[in-house]
Amino acid sequence: MIALIKYKAGNIASVSNALDRLEADYFLAETPEQLDSADGVIFPGVGHAWSAMESLKENGIDEWLKKTKKPVLGICVGMQLLFESSSEGNTIGLGVIPGSLAKFDESKAKVPHMGWNTFSKKSEHPLLKGIDSSEFLYFVHSYYAPDNEFAVASCDYINPFIAVVAKDNYFGVQFHPEKSGATGAKILKNFLDFVYQN
Repeated sequence: MIALIKYKAGNIASVSNALDRLEADYFLAETPEQLDSADGVIFPGVGHAWSAMESLKENGIDEWLKKTKKPVLGICVGMQLLFESSSEGNTIGLGVIPGSLAKFDESKAKVPHMGWNTFSKKSEHPLLKGIDSSEFLYFVHSYYAPDNEFAVASCDYINPFIAVVAKDNYFGVQFHPEKSGATGAKILKNFLDFVYQN
């Protein structure tokens, strides 16, 4: 069964609706003990990175996420917190993926990056099985992770940034798959398939 982390910065309703449409078996988890019973974990997030990180710390979920070997999918701010740090509030992240997030340069274009955009694949990954680079995904973010060796796909807005990242059992997507129509649903389904096939 999939655990959907419930904390103050999680956009639970929209992700829950997306999982319902996929007829996925999932439950809301608020403690490490509840997460222990999951086969895989979805870690959503909206808003401010520092506030989200503090909310994770309240129940010790941050330490659980750092140590788990279960598949974890971070969405938007959830993905950003997988990295070492963010300049948003000088946030120290979980550090399970190398890299630090920076803010888009507002002098070059409108921030946040909001709306539909495509991405380019940098490598093959189960999360993107059957997904073409020409397909559009929905983004809303002001901070970005610069491309690095763990980028599975990148996007371009003001400058290149990581759209999909993967390292060991940790996966992250900067866009909102739960708001990205059939393409987003396919990516969520790919994560579910990965969880149950490994």
